Amino acid sequence: MRLLFIGDVVGGPGRRGLRETMPSLRERYEPDLIVVNGENSAGGMGITERTANDIFDTGAAVITTGNHVYRHKAAYPFIERAEHVIRPANYPSGNPGRGHTTVEAGGMRVEVINLSGGVGLKVARSPFDAVDAILDQLGDADAVIVDFHAEVTSEKVAMGWHLDGRVAAVLGTHTHVPTADARVLPKGTAFISDVGMTGSRQSILGVRIEDALGALVTQMPHRFETADQDVWVMGAVVDVNQSGLAESIEPVMVPAPVA
Repeated sequence: MRLLFIGDVVGGPGRRGLRETMPSLRERYEPDLIVVNGENSAGGMGITERTANDIFDTGAAVITTGNHVYRHKAAYPFIERAEHVIRPANYPSGNPGRGHTTVEAGGMRVEVINLSGGVGLKVARSPFDAVDAILDQLGDADAVIVDFHAEVTSEKVAMGWHLDGRVAAVLGTHTHVPTADARVLPKGTAFISDVGMTGSRQSILGVRIEDALGALVTQMPHRFETADQDVWVMGAVVDVNQSGLAESIEPVMVPAPVA
């Protein structure tokens, strides 16, 4: 089973870049399963039913999220009912949505789990305890994919080692900067600290340079707008064997076609 995982889609530019690039990505990699992190897909922060449908229309089977998932209150009913839009599993159990979901892909039953880091982000419980509980309760999943949406690199690396040999992949999101540590760990789990973002590289993490830089330099409130120039699609491709573990991981970093 081949997984194509796409990093945080930032606003309209990210959605358009994903839509325009996906045909060539599908032709090149021939994925059986596409998972996309969409937590920044609505105006650069949060997700809505419309932006989720834009992502599903590109061929995504599952959309993961993160700390901005509840930014748009009108989306709560959609998040609650959408089976394949998931939010961090270690959020309060009464919050809208679910923390993991099951899909069929490449002749395998695949469980996709979303987690939030506990360092620097608000969570209800440790992501390590949360994922252990989920794995203990899983029935007949053939492979498990984890989107670990976390702030701190050390916590992401720790999660990779914690789950090595128990899941097919631990793929880091949230920090928007792709890291150079993609590898298959000794017991067969593909890992990368951060796959990067799908959005403008002529930006500061997807935000217009003058907005983000102004806020940092002046320490005054600034309105952030999504940057739209030099859009790239970033992610990773993971090949999963019949044992439910990874054979390989390859980072993806491609420029979107220029309109």
